[in-house]
Amino acid sequence: MLLGQHILSNQLFVAPMAGVTDRPFRQLCKRLGAGYAVSEMIASNAMLWNSEKTLRRANHEGETNPISVQIAGADPLVMAQAAILNIERGAQIIDINMGCPAKKVCNVASGSALLQNEPLVAKILTSIVNAAKNQYPEIPITLKIRTGWDRDHKNAVRIAKIAEDSGIAMLTIHGRTKADLYHGHAEYETIAQVKASIKIPVVANGDINSPEKAKFVLESTGADAIMIGRAAQGRPWIFREIDYFLKTGNHLPPPQVAEIAAIMHDHLLEHYDFYGEYVGLRSARKHIGWYCKGLRNSHLFRARMNTIESCQEQLHAVAEYFDELHQVSERIEYLEAA
Repeated sequence: MLLGQHILSNQLFVAPMAGVTDRPFRQLCKRLGAGYAVSEMIASNAMLWNSEKTLRRANHEGETNPISVQIAGADPLVMAQAAILNIERGAQIIDINMGCPAKKVCNVASGSALLQNEPLVAKILTSIVNAAKNQYPEIPITLKIRTGWDRDHKNAVRIAKIAEDSGIAMLTIHGRTKADLYHGHAEYETIAQVKASIKIPVVANGDINSPEKAKFVLESTGADAIMIGRAAQGRPWIFREIDYFLKTGNHLPPPQVAEIAAIMHDHLLEHYDFYGEYVGLRSARKHIGWYCKGLRNSHLFRARMNTIESCQEQLHAVAEYFDELHQVSERIEYLEAA
């Protein structure tokens, strides 16, 4: 798949998730089969440009190309300035967030709240695309949206046409409305309607959690690619499993306990190095919880994680837990009760 001047290795994308898709996680997903990954959302507010959180999210040192940065905001000029700043800091693709349903984002008329104001959407997109075109014409600008702001107001097709007319290079659609948050099931009919109405690439997102579901979504929507978010938390190898299934129609065997232990070990080391001891220890807990969810005695192990106060001890505890699992079986075994 071609995006601007970048040839993507496949049609499997990592969704931007705040507090999750940091550089170590993006790199891990790319190593395990993802063809493309978008960074955590960066606020366009100039007052935050040099904050520790923003600078960390904009840290792409050693990251596999292409480097895609997602920005959020509601002011066309400020958003354009944020796009240029992030390009100067290393972004090779700018993604615009008009899909986040979180209250703290929508309460400032940003994220998916923007879908209620189509003229403002057009102004923001045009402002960013023109600013990039004038200074960095090789940089693609992409957009992520939802199907609308509630079930009675689905305007994804109109937003998609605005995006195409504004010069957006690719459109990603989460198959829920703003009001849906992450409840219920994603619907793909609207994504199919959007794909049929525009010529730019369309990416389908929402509830893609297995190779079969990935195949179904691609076929039912006609999308050019799929984006996977929550299903990759603790299961970053889902990308290679889907890639293999789409190419062969067959399933890869589940990863062995020893391989998962090695993946976790490397991920944690990169995580600690990226965040430092204090933040790294605490922010790693959620990843460990996701990796272990559904495994034997995982609830007891996750409770123990919250009492550990050093990265070295945390790393040792993880290795010890997976050694115990390995003594039972070489293959990973998920229990029904997570």
